[in-house]
Amino acid sequence: QVQLVESGGGLVQAGGSLRLSCAASGRTVSSYNMGWFRQAPGKERESVAAISWTGGRTSYADSVKGRFTISRDNAKNTVYLQMNSLEPEDTAVYYCAAERIPLRVVLTTSSDDYHYWGQGTQVTVSS
Repeated sequence: QVQLVESGGGLVQAGGSLRLSCAASGRTVSSYNMGWFRQAPGKERESVAAISWTGGRTSYADSVKGRFTISRDNAKNTVYLQMNSLEPEDTAVYYCAAERIPLRVVLTTSSDDYHYWGQGTQVTVSS
C-alpha cells in the first residue's frame, strides 16, 4: 500500500510562486508514473501535470504550461510541483497521485489510471 502526503500549499498573491511536495511512504513509488491533479470549488478534478517513473517524460495541462514544473526525486520517494506566475484561476485543492500499474510506458493524465491519492493541499491565489 502507498500513502501519499502533500504539503506546500498556502495563500499567495497573483504572480507569486509555491512549491508543492508529495511524500510517499509504505512502498517506493520509484516505479510508478506520478501525477498532480487539482479541483476547484464547483468544478471537476483536472490533471495538472504528470511525470514518468524514470522522470524522463512529463506532461502538462495547457493552462499551466510554461508556469508549472513537475519533478521527482526517487531517492527521497518524493514528487514536486513548482508553480510560478500563479493566477487566481489556479486556486484549488491540489492532489498527488500514483498510477495503478508500475513501469508503464504510456504516461497518462486520466485520473482513472491513478490508484493512490493523497489528501490534498489547498492553494489559494489572491488577485
